[in-house]
Amino acid sequence: MTSPETLAFMELAIHQARLALDALEVPVGCVIVEDGKVIATGRNRTTETRNATRHAEMEAIDVLLGQWQKNGLSMAEVAEKFLNCSLYVTCEPCIMCASALSILGIKEVFYGCSNDKFGGCGSILSLHSSNTTPVNKKEFQMYWRYNGIRSCPSLSNIL
Repeated sequence: MTSPETLAFMELAIHQARLALDALEVPVGCVIVEDGKVIATGRNRTTETRNATRHAEMEAIDVLLGQWQKNGLSMAEVAEKFLNCSLYVTCEPCIMCASALSILGIKEVFYGCSNDKFGGCGSILSLHSSNTTPVNKKEFQMYWRYNGIRSCPSLSNIL
């Protein structure tokens, strides 16, 4: 059973996906949550930036790293903060993003649909439970909350 809180955060991720689609990007969006509050958002910007690494997750991570650096947090404090963060993303993180999330030690990932071509959280590779050692020495929990993109009305509406 999906909690109302999870649905609310996924709706915010869907809003980011709509923004990506409006900008002629692949419609993927995400939010990063700490202590029940959204602390960063991201959407795909690969076409806009002409940079293939500008996936929604990387955009949100960069927002956080910039904020935390500006606030004077040490590398150890930043690593500790990621341990308390959850990611809500409309599509399963790709191998690149799943690797980054694993290295950062993010607590958990919720995604709306699988990524049958590039999925790094179980569809192609399972980087959330790999033998690689994250900075925080902790695997993140992965949750697939929907049974595919068409089963979530909000996701269906943007396609």
